[in-house]
This record gives sequence, C-alpha cells and structure tokens, in this order.
Amino acid sequence: QVQLLESGGGLVQAGGSLRLSCVAFRMTFSLYDMAWFRQAPGKQRELVAGITSGQSANYADSVKARFTISRDNAKNTVYLEMNNLKPEDTAVYYCNAQFGGGSRRLDYWGQGTQVTVSS
Repeated sequence: QVQLLESGGGLVQAGGSLRLSCVAFRMTFSLYDMAWFRQAPGKQRELVAGITSGQSANYADSVKARFTISRDNAKNTVYLEMNNLKPEDTAVYYCNAQFGGGSRRLDYWGQGTQVTVSS
C-alpha cells in the first residue's frame, strides 16, 4: 500500500531554515499532485504549498517568498524548503498525494513531522 514518509522537522529559532522531505513508496509518484499541509494546535489543517505532476507550484499567501516546494520524480520525493521561519509557522506538517478527481480521486497522507519555531 502507498506510504508517505516525512522527515526534516525540528526545533529552530525564528529567522532560521528547515528543509522537509517526503518520500513516497508503492505509487507512480510522477503522476501524482503533491502538497504540504500543516496543522497547528487548535486550528484546522491548511494547505501550505502544492506542486502538480506538471511541476506547477502554488503557495499559501502566508508563506509566499519564504517557502519553496519542489519534487524529484527520480527519487519519489517532494521537498519543502522553509526560510525565514516565524513562530506562527509552528505546526505539524503533513505530506499529501493526490491523483484523479471526483469519486475516483486517490488521496494519501503521511504521518506528519513537527516543526517548532521559537521566538
């Protein structure tokens, strides 16, 4: 079965950087749209950044110009480069893979990785 494995989270001071990675197993990675979501305590899960199978990227307004999403299809991996981190970026970050649409959409999630930004 499909598995998404995130890594790279941790504790960093405000202004610092982290790079998250998500490796996908048992899927045709290049066909999937990939995304990073995050969920802070007491808040709803929100989209941070997404990248389509065609390499088109989009970002939440709150992270534009600070975060960069990329993918390496040869390594079945999607990355999230996070710069100039702020305390409000503190959350559990989840990797997401999507393929297809409507009732036939496939949707997979990783287990999450904690990012904590201290002020």
